[in-house]
Amino acid sequence: MNPATDLTSEPAGAGHPAAAPQGVRRAGRSRTGRPGAGRARADRPGAAARPRVGRSGWIAFVVLTAPTLIGLGVFKYVAIGWSFLLSLSDARGTIALGDWVGLENYRRLLADQAFRDSLVEILVFTAFIVPVTFAASLGLALLVHRVRRGRALLRTTFLIPAAVSYVAASLLWKMSLFNGLPAGIANTIGGWFGAEPVAWLQSTSPPLYWVVLVTLRLWLQVGFYMVLFLAGLQAIPKEVLEAAALDGATGRRLLTRITLPMLRNTSVAVLMLLFIAAFQAFDEFYNLFNSGLSGTGAAPVQTPLVHLYNTAMGSQNYGLGSAGAFVLTAVIVGVTLIQGRFTGFGRSGE
Repeated sequence: MNPATDLTSEPAGAGHPAAAPQGVRRAGRSRTGRPGAGRARADRPGAAARPRVGRSGWIAFVVLTAPTLIGLGVFKYVAIGWSFLLSLSDARGTIALGDWVGLENYRRLLADQAFRDSLVEILVFTAFIVPVTFAASLGLALLVHRVRRGRALLRTTFLIPAAVSYVAASLLWKMSLFNGLPAGIANTIGGWFGAEPVAWLQSTSPPLYWVVLVTLRLWLQVGFYMVLFLAGLQAIPKEVLEAAALDGATGRRLLTRITLPMLRNTSVAVLMLLFIAAFQAFDEFYNLFNSGLSGTGAAPVQTPLVHLYNTAMGSQNYGLGSAGAFVLTAVIVGVTLIQGRFTGFGRSGE
């Protein structure tokens, strides 16, 4: 036997595929029969088992989320459920349950002429304030978007009123701008043009109090919705605008053919928010015409929330007030669904 041959040769069972045992060869193959596939699958990122959350992790999760969950449960969901039960009971002067009357509170509320008048008034208010606020916010956003320098300063300036409390703004409008005195700001400005002093909140023919209400809400809301429109304008790709400009689309044509269609989703969202906010109007109406806990009865105009507040807090009829809250909620949900149906909000592919 040649010694060189003995030194370079390997034993039959030392790594030669043909000499490997049958069981070892089978273990090295995957189910598909490809060598090494099982090993590659085990080596892929993420193939390792996810770490299991220990007991200490669950305890930390419960401790951190318990205050929020308890607060939501007690002050929101339990309160909503209790209010619904109150709407089915004769709760006068008490919030205790017991004297069940079924749907009698809902029947009495819908038969109340004052409540139906408040629904009509809020519909009229919504039909006017929503398009005016929408147009003012969109126009202001288009103007600010064209500004090259100082855009951030303008955006912040117009947004500041959105952070002001409705109560504080209502008192400012009532006691300073439109207080009805000759020294009031509105009457002073009118006096420069020869106009006589006007009692703005007490004038019902013509109803000048609507000027106070509309200007107050516009001042508070236009800046917020302007920022939403600005976000939509900044999301329009510059390539689209440049291509439209090369095709000769400028000015009004660019606005109607490119900008407004690409702002459709933002416009629908703004409309929905405006409708909901209009139906929930309370603070400005209550504070402008209020003269006490139940002094809004002589107010020239009442919203449903003001009427229900007077019913629950003034007349202490919590059952009837709770029923009105659910009726108003149903109206808001219905109007929102109808608007979403016509505008296609939430539809796939929009």
